[in-house]
Amino acid sequence: MFDFTDRDQKEEHEIRIIGAPFDGTASFRPGSRFGPSAIRDASDGIETWSPDLDSDLESVHYADAGDLELPMGNTEGVLAIIREAVDECLTDDVIPFLLGGEHLITLPAVESVFEKYPDLVVVQLDAHADQRDDYLGVELSHACVMRRISELVGDENVRQLGIRSGTQREYELMKGFGTLTSFREDDLIELVDWIGDRPVYLTVDLDVFDPACFPGTGTPEPGGIEWWTFQRFIKAMQGCDIVGLDAVELAPQLDTSGCSSVLAAKCVREMLLITSAG
Repeated sequence: MFDFTDRDQKEEHEIRIIGAPFDGTASFRPGSRFGPSAIRDASDGIETWSPDLDSDLESVHYADAGDLELPMGNTEGVLAIIREAVDECLTDDVIPFLLGGEHLITLPAVESVFEKYPDLVVVQLDAHADQRDDYLGVELSHACVMRRISELVGDENVRQLGIRSGTQREYELMKGFGTLTSFREDDLIELVDWIGDRPVYLTVDLDVFDPACFPGTGTPEPGGIEWWTFQRFIKAMQGCDIVGLDAVELAPQLDTSGCSSVLAAKCVREMLLITSAG
């Protein structure tokens, strides 16, 4: 079994896990601020060995920095604290791995990583486009996070998988820039070819999964993927140069069975393994 709480940040490590318990712009059902602790708790019941990746977490040098202390009601302050934590990772030459929290936490992480890697590409798994210019007049919202990121790194440097919800304008934008792709085998091969040897930031909004297997999220969308589709994606990404990543939008209290937290923890395991392999 693996347990994040057994890992001390003072130990030598290549990947640093950082909890970002923030859901201040949640527009439907809040609760993703409880995600990081739920993933940690569930991790204790997950094996370290991944049979699909033929790899074991025992060989991965990662550490858990715990949760950031984030001020409630101050979105810009929250983003600044996250940015500082990711900056510190890059100064220490370790890969930041954020546990959300809502999807807006990805923005300051990408800003920091992009500053170090100007040829960065961003791969997003999500049910939602998150490409709005603003949401109810607010530009710093979970619903706008990929628009802000696309403006930063360039739409041509973004790929989005699993999207099944968005406005007409968002779909026009994504189709126009060619950011949309799928989990089909040919598309995954094309995705990896597109990435090439460029550095990758991987952001996984866990609502990419179908609510039937992942009900514990704030904005569930029917028609999502199941575990084996995610596993096929992960295997395709082995060997890519992942320099930053996150897993966001687990709201554990919305799934009293605890299964969503377990699935999230297993996703984190697989993501740690391919990051180390990269």
